[in-house]
Amino acid sequence: MDFSRPELFDFQGISMTNYFSDNWENTQNFQARPNDIIIASYPKAGGTWLSYLLDLLYFGQSSPERQTSIPIFRRAINLESKITHICRGTEMLDKLPTSPRLIRTHLPVQLMPNSFWEQNCKVVYVARNAKDSVVSYFHFDRMTLIFPEPGEWSSYLQRFMKGKMVFGSWYDHVNGWWKKKQSYSKLHFMFYEEMIEDIGREMDKLCSFLGLSPSAEEKERIIDRVQFDQMKTNNMVNHSGLKIMNFNVSSFIRKGKVGDWKNHFTVAQNEEFDEDYGEKMKDSTLQFRTEV
Repeated sequence: MDFSRPELFDFQGISMTNYFSDNWENTQNFQARPNDIIIASYPKAGGTWLSYLLDLLYFGQSSPERQTSIPIFRRAINLESKITHICRGTEMLDKLPTSPRLIRTHLPVQLMPNSFWEQNCKVVYVARNAKDSVVSYFHFDRMTLIFPEPGEWSSYLQRFMKGKMVFGSWYDHVNGWWKKKQSYSKLHFMFYEEMIEDIGREMDKLCSFLGLSPSAEEKERIIDRVQFDQMKTNNMVNHSGLKIMNFNVSSFIRKGKVGDWKNHFTVAQNEEFDEDYGEKMKDSTLQFRTEV
């Protein structure tokens, strides 16, 4: 099947493409269940990594065959996606046999279906520093055919700063979800950089939030499986079965590093970005690390 690169357009106040807006009515009317686990993130912030970690925590022991037969994008399903007429996230989630359902989303908080809040669902949000986010998003857009053509790095960086990205502004996204955390107690906020630094520590915090208590042996097994070199070669996690991606351009799981932005930003770009960042984040209490 051929996929055409989409155009960005303004949708509900953010930049979007048809692959995530065409099923909008069903997305907004989606019926959450009280035990649904929502995995929210801006694109390329560690959402797949977190999805795999949660899948192992909930189903790693009870149904180990999942790990070798079902790709992660069919275990933790993106709510708002509609890639083809038969591939709608909402329908796939309704048919998901597992409980709890692991529900992925890149939606900004203001566009989330009301039923998640009404059902008091647990939400795990993972955030990544802006500089590594834009670099990772750039390489993702280069190889993912259902996202707009990224163009040159310099113009792409400008577009990121202006928020003209699929799913909108990084700044609005992370700050919107951070603000929601202050009023919604069932939201656990994680940082990509903290996960890189000590995945075991961050998994313990996550288990505490979810009320899970894996054994020491199980924790070690999970920590081993979610290492980047393991995930990169795991065909159930690395998205190698997705025809919407061109793996000749880049791998989906690329580096998994903090600080790769230094290999992309020029000195002038970094100075401009820092100035812009300071202005956009001046009223935020969110603190990010750009190196570990």
